[in-house]
Amino acid sequence: MSTISPKLHHVTFKTARLDEMVDWYGTVLGSRVMFRNEVAAWTSNDEANHRIAFLAVPGLHDDPEKIRRTGMHHCAFEYKDFADLMSSFERLRDGGVTPAFCLNHGMTISIYYRDPDGNFVELQCDAFGDWSASGEFMRQPEFAANPIGVFFDAEKVHAAHLAGDRFAALHQKMRAEQFLPAVIPNIGLPD
Repeated sequence: MSTISPKLHHVTFKTARLDEMVDWYGTVLGSRVMFRNEVAAWTSNDEANHRIAFLAVPGLHDDPEKIRRTGMHHCAFEYKDFADLMSSFERLRDGGVTPAFCLNHGMTISIYYRDPDGNFVELQCDAFGDWSASGEFMRQPEFAANPIGVFFDAEKVHAAHLAGDRFAALHQKMRAEQFLPAVIPNIGLPD
C-alpha cells in the first residue's frame, strides 16, 4: 500500500497588481523572482524552484464582495520560534507593513498580514516547539471551546518580549486576554 503524503510546494495567486504583489511578498517572505514576464512571476524564498507564483493575465479585476465569496482565506508560513516571529514583526513594522490581526490559537502564535490584493498571509510559530504536543492540544477541550483563539496586540506582546518576558509567560498572558487590541478586528469573514 502506498502512502499519500505529498508536501505543499507552492501557491499561485491571480492578480491585477503584479509589481505590488512581487514586491510585497519579497518584503514579507524574502521571496526572490525566479522567472518573470509581463503576465506572470514565479518566486521562491528557499531552494525550491518556486513557492509563490502570480498570474496577471488581462481581464482580472478586484471582487468587491471578496469577503463573502468562497476561496482561500490565508496561507501560512512558520518561523522556528517565537523570537524569530517577533523579529519578523519588528522588521515588517519598521518597514511599514502592519498586521491585519493577531491570534494566539493555543498551538500557534499567529500574525496575519493582508497583501495588496486583500489575501491574508499568516506568519506563525508553534507554541509548543513540538508537533505532537501542539497536535495533542488541538484534541483538548480548551481548543474545542475556542478554535479561533485569542486576539492580541502584537505591539504590546513585542514590547513585553523586548522587556525580557519569557515565551511561556507571554503565551499564558495572551491566552488570559492580557494583550487584547483596543478594537477586535475583522478576520476577513462576513459578520
